Amino acid sequence: MPGEAQRVIEEFWRIQDEGDYTKLAPLFSEDALLEDPVWGTHKGRDAILGFMTTMVKEMGTRQINFTVDEICGDDHAVWARWTMHSPEGSRGGVGIYKVANGQLTYYRDYMDPPAEG
Repeated sequence: MPGEAQRVIEEFWRIQDEGDYTKLAPLFSEDALLEDPVWGTHKGRDAILGFMTTMVKEMGTRQINFTVDEICGDDHAVWARWTMHSPEGSRGGVGIYKVANGQLTYYRDYMDPPAEG
């Protein structure tokens, strides 16, 4: 049965699907930690907002978008399997999330390596 954390991450993906990543910042706690395999580590909501602002520009310029394939979680932790779509093709990945008091406290993505061509 989905828990509170899963509901938060379902909202995260609903907002992300709209394409304005800056709207995700309020979902993070003041001291949240976000670790991205490409863009590095961001500590705190203000730093995460800065990262999300960069993502709006970069994902638009690179014509990249993401779709969620599966979300599973309880009241404290969630994982989501997703696909990144770009003009160069698609790549899979997984996000792991920790939630406390209705806000994200930790978020980390893991991405499949590029397909060999």
